[in-house]
Amino acid sequence: MPVVRDPEIETGDDEIGSFTATRFSDTGGLTQFGAFTETLSPGSRSSNLHWHASSDEFVYVLSGTVTLREGDTLTEMEPGMAATFKAGVPVGHYLENRTDEPVTYLVVGTRSDADVVTYPLSGEVLTLKDGVKTLQDAAGNILRTEKSQR
Repeated sequence: MPVVRDPEIETGDDEIGSFTATRFSDTGGLTQFGAFTETLSPGSRSSNLHWHASSDEFVYVLSGTVTLREGDTLTEMEPGMAATFKAGVPVGHYLENRTDEPVTYLVVGTRSDADVVTYPLSGEVLTLKDGVKTLQDAAGNILRTEKSQR
């Protein structure tokens, strides 16, 4: 059993805010599920509102307070609280840091060679198939195609 001593760290800063992700599953060579911690800066979101057709997701709060948006419902989550998102349930979700302190949580999710991610507010759809990600707008026009990194 390999010990992950030097995990891959990804940082980002875009229109939804800034984050740091520590990718344990990628560094450890896992292919069936993803596992990472993510730290959101104050005022940042984890993603745009979305749901997965084929991938389950699990979130466990480690430190700080984060607001879960699931559909139109907002729920404050504190350390020790978890949320689960079952594949195929068409209710969008994201996490948002509405506090003045960073928040860190663990994310575990299914990895599938084929998944469809729907973004209900924009109407965009991201399709993952055979290692290729394709983003389409509400009219079905291709906005971007790229090879998946996982």
